[in-house]
Amino acid sequence: MTSLRTRERLLRRLQSSGIQNLMVLDAIREVPRHLFIDEALASRAYEDTALPIGSGQTISQPYIVARMTEVLIAGGSVNKVLEIGTGCGYQSAILARLVDHVYTIERIESLLFQARERFHTLGIGNIRAQHGDGFKGWPQAAPFDGILLTAAPGEIPQTLLDQLREGGRLVLPVGQQGHQRLLLIERNGDEFVQTELNSVSFVPMLPGHG
Repeated sequence: MTSLRTRERLLRRLQSSGIQNLMVLDAIREVPRHLFIDEALASRAYEDTALPIGSGQTISQPYIVARMTEVLIAGGSVNKVLEIGTGCGYQSAILARLVDHVYTIERIESLLFQARERFHTLGIGNIRAQHGDGFKGWPQAAPFDGILLTAAPGEIPQTLLDQLREGGRLVLPVGQQGHQRLLLIERNGDEFVQTELNSVSFVPMLPGHG
């Protein structure tokens, strides 16, 4: 069982790194990160570091989760969000505390199964998760107020831009490993305004099935 002190230490670190949104910090405090990783790594759950979750994937560093979430919801009314890359489900669970509806897509079936089990265990009822190809998005549920990618495509997928509502925000890492940047893209009619945020390191985004 991880101590409250360990979580509070992480929150102080996030604040000192520039995370300011109190709702995001509360979500990080409340969502038990240790339940989203292998028990053998549970003692490291509240370190500000990425950790392996199997199948060549990782749970993102808490700072990056907080940063991407903070940027995504900074635009105001965000009720419906699409996440590409469910992974272990941690980012989904953070979003679920902050928005009404989370739609999340995972290409690796075993990870999706485990994530769904965690959502059920934690009583999170506002996440819809499906096995599929993130490059296709979720057209049946579009448009979205926000879209967040937890894996890096080589370039911005047009399909996902098309599924963003007017005034919506897309937050994603783009580029090859070693040369990735985190971008915010805001939709203004048929125009997409791009802001570069951070240098980052994510697993590559790959086509899936479904």
